[in-house]
Amino acid sequence: MVVVVAITFGIVFLAELADTSAIATLVLATKFPARWVLIGVFAGMAVHVVVAVIAGRLVALLPERPLEAVLAVIFIVGAFLLWREANEDDDDDESEARTSSGTRWGVITTAFLVTALSEFADPSELVIATLAARYDSPVAVGISALLALWVVSVLAVYGGTRIQRWVPVRWVTIAAAAIMVVLGVISAIEAIRG
Repeated sequence: MVVVVAITFGIVFLAELADTSAIATLVLATKFPARWVLIGVFAGMAVHVVVAVIAGRLVALLPERPLEAVLAVIFIVGAFLLWREANEDDDDDESEARTSSGTRWGVITTAFLVTALSEFADPSELVIATLAARYDSPVAVGISALLALWVVSVLAVYGGTRIQRWVPVRWVTIAAAAIMVVLGVISAIEAIRG
């Protein structure tokens, strides 16, 4: 179980660092009080993880050989999406943040909606679903994924620009994509071996 937690936390952490939702969280925190932004973001991430783990457990119902083949494809597609996402801009979230209400509940609601919508069908959601399908430990995957997402959100709010000075987002993206490719190759080998 420790291996599942470590793998899940590491991959989700790297995937989310390279994700545009971390940038959206950073932008929201420059406009509104950090604590209200984090409450909304944390709630949005919780919904995101529950949906991803449920989707992953449904995929896990496939017989073992087809499951490994599906996981191999999903890991490779996830690696591609992670790599591609780092090259995209997220101007929509910035404009949405500027036009929202400045009240406590308005900020929480805006942060929740921006997070929930930006994470829908996101590479990190695909990563979490795939890990939930791969490992027979959905609670461990869900909790470690949620913690990784929350840590990245806190880092985005309190140190996003500083971190980007030391570690370019492109490097983080390449590392996360490389890990996904390795996991995809392992799954493909297991599918071929049967």
